[in-house]
Amino acid sequence: MNRFYRVAVDVLIEADAVIDKFVGDEVVALFIPGLAGKGHARKAIDAAAEILRATGEDGSPWLPIGVGVHTGQAYVDAVGAEGQLTDFTALGDAVNATARPASAAGAGETLASGAAVRAAELDTSGLAERIVELRGRSEPMAAAFVIPATRAPTSADDERGAARP
Repeated sequence: MNRFYRVAVDVLIEADAVIDKFVGDEVVALFIPGLAGKGHARKAIDAAAEILRATGEDGSPWLPIGVGVHTGQAYVDAVGAEGQLTDFTALGDAVNATARPASAAGAGETLASGAAVRAAELDTSGLAERIVELRGRSEPMAAAFVIPATRAPTSADDERGAARP
């Protein structure tokens, strides 16, 4: 796990993410617009692709992982006992909704919500669409797009944000 954490943290920090927490075999990262910029959703999807590449998902994986990406409004702040900072985290519906595509992503794929794909201005033609059930809600996530590691977008893509074939 340490190797995975090291790779993921390096990729995420390079992409201007804030590491929120490590939960078992998962890393929770925040792409805060004030820090990551207007293109925060695109940076999150690019970072997901890079993590998949760095763990070998575009060839021979040394760790089979999937990545979930979602965007939305969250409340980000330091939390803890009065007078003591014990954690920096994000709270809210968008944070809870992000856990669903993350847990539904198969090995070697990024599962990005429709909101994240729209915010990143990705061309969805040719991408598989999946319905993701959200615990505690009667309606599923409107759309989630499967972005395989072999077709993951990179920062070198054109201005529209179209993914490479």
